[in-house]
Amino acid sequence: MGEELRTPETEANVLEAAASGSAEAAVSAAAESVEASKSAAEETAETAKSAAGAGSEEAAPEAGKSAEEAAPEAKEHAEEAAPAQEEPKAAEQPAESMADYEAEIDASLRRYERGEKVKCTVVSVDMDKIMVELGSTTGIIRKQDASDDPAFNLQENVKPGDEVEASVVRPDDGHGNVVLSMKAASSERAWDRLTSLLSSKEPVTVKISAVTKSGVTTTLEGVRAFIPASKLSLGFVSEDDLKDWVGKSVDVRVITAQKDGKKLVLSAKELLREQEAAQRKEAAALVKVGLVTEGTVETLKDYGAFINLGKGVTGLLHVSQISQKRIKTPSEVLKEGEKVKVKVIKVADGRISLSMKVLEDAAPAEEKEEKISFKLPKSEAIGTGLGDLLKGLKL
Repeated sequence: MGEELRTPETEANVLEAAASGSAEAAVSAAAESVEASKSAAEETAETAKSAAGAGSEEAAPEAGKSAEEAAPEAKEHAEEAAPAQEEPKAAEQPAESMADYEAEIDASLRRYERGEKVKCTVVSVDMDKIMVELGSTTGIIRKQDASDDPAFNLQENVKPGDEVEASVVRPDDGHGNVVLSMKAASSERAWDRLTSLLSSKEPVTVKISAVTKSGVTTTLEGVRAFIPASKLSLGFVSEDDLKDWVGKSVDVRVITAQKDGKKLVLSAKELLREQEAAQRKEAAALVKVGLVTEGTVETLKDYGAFINLGKGVTGLLHVSQISQKRIKTPSEVLKEGEKVKVKVIKVADGRISLSMKVLEDAAPAEEKEEKISFKLPKSEAIGTGLGDLLKGLKL
């Protein structure tokens, strides 16, 4: 019965109101539909009552009830339709394109070149290899490619999350992994540093590890280096003395760094010469004219003798300044290694002139002064009589 009371006109009114975009209009239309349905039900009930009598009275409530049931449905339908029209339209999302993924695609398709240096992040570490993340690609570093040190422990020295630098050994190991070497990258950095040290002449300290033919070996920046025996000291170092240098730390300078031939040569001698020159200059500044000091005869020449005054300072004792007596060569009165007392008589252009003769000139003057100051006893105190002269004489 309810189906018969919901006339097409009623539904059309509700839907039309909902479509108009006004919730209030839709609700009002629904209410009007309820009233119309009630009126129709009442008319139907009256008609049925007149036609069928008391038995038709029961249908009237049924019709009224159906109208009342239909009204809420119409109202509900209107309320649902109205908000749908009021809801604002969602912002349109831009359509994704291949350009948005171009960077990721390029990274996944990138081909690494052999020898290329890359930075990567450690993902996992086990006893024989390191797995790293290389962009969108996985890399692998084998234990033998991690370090030259046989005692190097992967799990102790490398941790997940560490950033490491490595060189590409093979772009693909057949399983999609890039094979890398930390050792190769380290060697590249080392030779760059060694080449820089060669250019700058910067001194570095190394510890001598072993003796080899004509010299000793050490390690600098992880690279094996050679120090010739002639470059260890300012003096001569014999083959037998080389073993005494093992374990010592020395300051050296890079004098040869050939990456292709892996040739690295160091020298301590250049630095020692510079240090000695600096000390000599400092000590020479303290030497002034008039200074009397002791020195050692270092070298004898026909024209004079070179006297070592200490701290690398040497002065010339000319043959004419050796003695008051006339001598032909310094070797007549001096010998190498002998200690002598000298006086500085001239300092010019870094040269020091010495004299022994001036010190000899001072000695006679002192003796003369002593003789003059010597007082003889009074004549009265000296016995000069004949008795005194004959006293103690035995006949």
